[in-house]
Amino acid sequence: MRQECKHFESRTYPNGETVRKCNLDLAPDAPWRCPAQCAKFEHRMDAGWTYGAMVAPQAPEEPPGLDDGSAAALLDEAEDYVNSVGAQVLAEVRLEQAQREGHPAGGRKRFFRRRNE
Repeated sequence: MRQECKHFESRTYPNGETVRKCNLDLAPDAPWRCPAQCAKFEHRMDAGWTYGAMVAPQAPEEPPGLDDGSAAALLDEAEDYVNSVGAQVLAEVRLEQAQREGHPAGGRKRFFRRRNE
């Protein structure tokens, strides 16, 4: 990824996992690299910033298959699978919502009850 781009973002989580991404989702080989001639590339404006002593972790090595397009094909296949399951998940959520609306309590539990009930 081109770290000098305005749209580049990097975040490190407490477990040590680091995420590097394009905020515009324009990197076809994400998270490994951006297109060579990205139309939306803009230099980051770092004027006035003071940098501390903390060093960013090394970027992960590029996996094999980036140059021949197999990595992009695998990511496209995964995205297609997620998109195909999305409609089914949405239907299940809507069914659960409809069942809750038909319930006398409307999906809300009664927290305060009389002792005799």
